[in-house]
Amino acid sequence: MPVKIRLQRHGKKGKPFYWVVAADARAKRDGKFLEKLGIYNPNTNPATIELDIDSSVKWLQNGAQPTDTAKAILSYRGVLLKHHLLGGVRKGALTEEQAEEKFNAWVTEKEAAIADKVGGIDKVKADARAAALKAEKEVNDKRAADAAAAALPEVAEGENAEAEVEAVETAGEPEQATEAPATEENKA
Repeated sequence: MPVKIRLQRHGKKGKPFYWVVAADARAKRDGKFLEKLGIYNPNTNPATIELDIDSSVKWLQNGAQPTDTAKAILSYRGVLLKHHLLGGVRKGALTEEQAEEKFNAWVTEKEAAIADKVGGIDKVKADARAAALKAEKEVNDKRAADAAAAALPEVAEGENAEAEVEAVETAGEPEQATEAPATEENKA
C-alpha cells in the first residue's frame, strides 16, 4: 500500500486550514487517513505549523512519500533533517547523541529566526499605527484651527485691511526718522 504524507483541507471557504496526514495514496484528498501528523495554518503571519516530528520521521523511514507542499512543511520544521541524521546513525557515521545535538542546535537556530520574523512584523505594525496616529492628529489639529478661525467675529475686509496698512506705515516711519538723525550725528 503506497503511503503519502499530504495535506487534508479543513476550514471554511477562503480560510483554509490543513491537517498534515499520512494517508493511502488511493484515498480521497479529504478522506480516510492513517495518522494525523500535525496542522498547518497559512492564515497567520508567519504560518502556524505544528508537527509530531517523531511520527513523521517514523513514516518517512517506513517509505511514505511526501507531496511537494508537505515536503516543504516537513523541511521547514526539521523533520527531513532529523530523518537524514538518523540515516547517518544507521550507517555508523554519527552517534545518536551527536545527531540529537545537531538537530537541537538547528531547532534553536530556526526558532530564533522565526522569533525575529515575528518581532519584525510586530515592529512594522507598530510603526504603521504610529504613522496613522500622527496623520490623524495633524488632520484633527487642522480641523480645530479651521473651527477656531470660523468662530472669530467677521469684520468687513475693506475696513480692517486699510486700517492695518495705515498702522504699519505709521509705525515704520518714526523708527526710520529717529534712526537716520542718530547716524548723521555719529558721523559728524
